[in-house]
Amino acid sequence: AKTRSGRLVTKVIHSPTDSKPLIAAIEAGGTKFICALARAGGEVLDQTRIETRDPASTLSDCAAFFQKHLSEGVHPAAVGIASFGPLNLDTKDKAFGSIISTPKPGWSGVQLLRFFADLCHAPVAIDTDVNAAALAEERIGAAQGCDTFCYMTVGTGIGVGIVQAGRTLSSPSHGEVGHMRIPRHPDDDFPGVCSYHGDCAEGLASGPAIAERWGTSAAHLPDDHPAWAFEAYYLAALCNNLIYMFRPERIIIGGGVMIREGLLDKVRVALKEMMAGYALSAYEQDLSRLIVPPALDIPPPGLLGAVLLGEQVLETQI
Repeated sequence: AKTRSGRLVTKVIHSPTDSKPLIAAIEAGGTKFICALARAGGEVLDQTRIETRDPASTLSDCAAFFQKHLSEGVHPAAVGIASFGPLNLDTKDKAFGSIISTPKPGWSGVQLLRFFADLCHAPVAIDTDVNAAALAEERIGAAQGCDTFCYMTVGTGIGVGIVQAGRTLSSPSHGEVGHMRIPRHPDDDFPGVCSYHGDCAEGLASGPAIAERWGTSAAHLPDDHPAWAFEAYYLAALCNNLIYMFRPERIIIGGGVMIREGLLDKVRVALKEMMAGYALSAYEQDLSRLIVPPALDIPPPGLLGAVLLGEQVLETQI
């Protein structure tokens, strides 16, 4: 049930006899925070959903969830945070672990890593939500067996996580592929919605961009609407750039916009035309295997990724 703060509490699994280390996992999103206590490996023992409001109110609810367990003598061995960004991931910077220059009111400069380190008195790992989701897809999802792959989410914003050899590319800072400049569709004169760049990829192809351009949300547009040709074109352009920069074995594309049936196929068709047969590897010759949807839903890949980040920081303590 929801409280007046919008906090939704759910008890999932309880396994007190398990000897695997406990991880405090936080998926910090622009819409909601999911806080969980989990075993290494991903078994969620308890979790809560907290609506994202101002930093003080949101983090106070997060603290209450973990303090309840701490008061009962349950102490996590590590903390993993998968957060919206942009994030300061430069370990040499005193602001490491903080949110930087976000358009979300009040959140610029918030020190997430320090807050949860002080709360749980445990080592903390932090990365972007898309990087964490990518780690989860590698562990048990659509990227199993891949050495290099990309995870793209298309919703309120556009984010891309890139993984090579089991590690995300996030030091000293993470990529902002959603703010990459891409070629315009020949029939599109929309100025874009990005408050920083106008017509970057996110400004042209995010959920808010669709709504602003067409006067209604993506969910209300029919399948034959020209919006989907534009969307496929822009997402294909991003994939084209990722392919020629990183040569991934797989590009996983998820997020709320991608719920539209048939959109992924449209992206593949547009991408094939853009690549024009140039320098194709064995992976790129079969776009049905290269461009795929996420395999994970429950637990949310970002939350599972936060658990995996916690596991990684434990490995560095050994």
